[in-house]
Amino acid sequence: MNYNQFEFAIKDEDRRQWLIALLSEFGAEGFEEKTSTVTAFAPAEDLDENRVQLILDENDLGDIQFTVTVIEPQNWNATWEQQFEPVFIADNKVGIRAPFHEPLDTEIELIIEPKMSFGTGHHATTASMIQLIMGIDHMGKNVFDIGSGTGVLAIVAEKLGAESILALDNEEWAYENAIENAQRNGCSKIEVTRADASELPDRKFEIVYANINRNVILDNIGKWKANIADGGLLLVSGFLEADVTAVVDAAKEHGLNVVEKIVENGWVAISFTNK
Repeated sequence: MNYNQFEFAIKDEDRRQWLIALLSEFGAEGFEEKTSTVTAFAPAEDLDENRVQLILDENDLGDIQFTVTVIEPQNWNATWEQQFEPVFIADNKVGIRAPFHEPLDTEIELIIEPKMSFGTGHHATTASMIQLIMGIDHMGKNVFDIGSGTGVLAIVAEKLGAESILALDNEEWAYENAIENAQRNGCSKIEVTRADASELPDRKFEIVYANINRNVILDNIGKWKANIADGGLLLVSGFLEADVTAVVDAAKEHGLNVVEKIVENGWVAISFTNK
């Protein structure tokens, strides 16, 4: 599958966050923010130049200039090696590096090669989820990672002592990438499966992760409730501060109550308890 890389010239912070929120709803799966630009990645079949221009025009953003570059799967690793630097999360307790970097002196070290998957710890959503995860006792727990991408969160769970982890993603390349990254990190308790976020197992888990996006969370949070054990936790991310009320209200409708909220660069991660 080819990806389109869109680079937008935009300096205003509010407009930048609005643009990211819009593109998230229309299929963009990863973003890189800089002082005067936003770079977005989306499957070519979901977002092309004409559709993006229409989205901008319909939301009073039509003056924003952008360029489009096609990224073929076989070229992703080259881009990755040129741009990626190790990242440190949760007060430097977690370090994430690529296979070609030197080992890191952190409590937990992850070696991640993303290929066409998203989830390296660089984006605020993944980093915030890891911060939440690090504050939770995983020893002997069963974990369900919905929309697992590179498998980075599942790998953290195993390193924290989880008894078993089910990692689910609907993309073939994410499925394969998560398996490779689990093996690369010496993990043996992660089961990776390919399925949609609404195709759920008939199992209960003490901890459930869903680092996806606002729409998927709102559409499926009621279904995910059936997978959360009594007293268990649901951790969600992939949405902006403007969406917090909608997500929290949807969770409350299904008996899920807020435990902790982390906000980073306008992105939010929340943990809920099933009590």
